[in-house]
Amino acid sequence: MTHFLGTHQNKLDAKGRVSVPAPFRAALRLLGGEEGGIILRPSHTHPCIEAWPPALFHSLTQSLDRLEFFSEAHDDLAAALYADAYPVEADREGRIVLPDPLIAHAGLGESVVFMGLGRIFQIWQPEAAQRRREEARARARARGFTLPALAAVPPAGGGRAASGREDGHD
Repeated sequence: MTHFLGTHQNKLDAKGRVSVPAPFRAALRLLGGEEGGIILRPSHTHPCIEAWPPALFHSLTQSLDRLEFFSEAHDDLAAALYADAYPVEADREGRIVLPDPLIAHAGLGESVVFMGLGRIFQIWQPEAAQRRREEARARARARGFTLPALAAVPPAGGGRAASGREDGHD
């Protein structure tokens, strides 16, 4: 699996350690290769922690590099993305240590929820995660959000008609 799927609840111990769910660890191994680890940062839109595979997080620099280096937009986005980001590695048991500022930002207690979002995942206080999922589903329904259909796969034989004629006439 190369996507983070599902919602998983785990305990946060007094030292700020929590086990990353096994399916998420498997995805991180596939996505991170030898680099491993994850980048944690506070979400700037929700009271949660975002967890990014390092390669995806570092790809943000490509978008940031399109801005003027000393511009206000560049400096603000760089500060928002990088200043509070923490690279962390899991121990042998798959546990990571959540930094205190991130625990405070997300309002975490003894239990935390890992919420898969495809390319990244988030770490939430359980009740806040439940509200977030409910609100997202309600907004998606109310606004009629859909995804575009995938392009049709051409038929075998390079797209020729069943007759095999190049001109498409049978």
